[in-house]
Amino acid sequence: MAVGIAVVEPDPAGMYAAKADAYFAGARADFVDRLPRNPRAAILEIGCGSGETGALALGDGRAGRYVGIELYPAAAARASAVLSEVLVGDVQHMALEFAPGTFDALILSEVLEHLIEPQAVLARLAPALKPGAVVLASSPNIAHWRVVRELLSGRFDLADKGVFDRTHMRWFTPRTFARMFAASGYDVVRVGPVTPFSARTRALSRLSGGRLDHLFTVQICLEARRRA
Repeated sequence: MAVGIAVVEPDPAGMYAAKADAYFAGARADFVDRLPRNPRAAILEIGCGSGETGALALGDGRAGRYVGIELYPAAAARASAVLSEVLVGDVQHMALEFAPGTFDALILSEVLEHLIEPQAVLARLAPALKPGAVVLASSPNIAHWRVVRELLSGRFDLADKGVFDRTHMRWFTPRTFARMFAASGYDVVRVGPVTPFSARTRALSRLSGGRLDHLFTVQICLEARRRA
């Protein structure tokens, strides 16, 4: 007797249904401040959430067109009210029908760790950017001393947010994060913490010649350029 096997299609958006609205909100003012002031620029954001970062960029004269891609429909609906265009879907599988060299900047705020193959996505996005386009990205740092402490104690407890967020598919250190971009068609300009080090941590950094900075970086912040 033949046995039927039911194949269940993954539902990535469903993984985020239990997240509070605040999970998708919050403008990255630090990223917007790093963008050139160009009211004619076109910017692409992957994982735009509710659109606060894009709204800030548009309102601050950093862009004239801001396109977001968002997996979770409810957040995308809110973003569509403030951005130029919002595409709903999984960037890993959706068609990216942008003309070559469309965008002046790419923003990936706390999104790459949620992808199964983030390097492949970065490589697919590169042609849509102009040579020299600004790329800003951030991700939790798996090498922070608090994470190392948890691992040394044999713990890797998943949570609703933070570095152990249960929706994370990948984890990075500052070095591996930068290496992924370099291998995908980007020239890395700088890598450091999202939140600047305190005076005490800066002193430790100087004493160690920067060799221990990865232990004190909570969130990785990367700036790169689309390789010509």
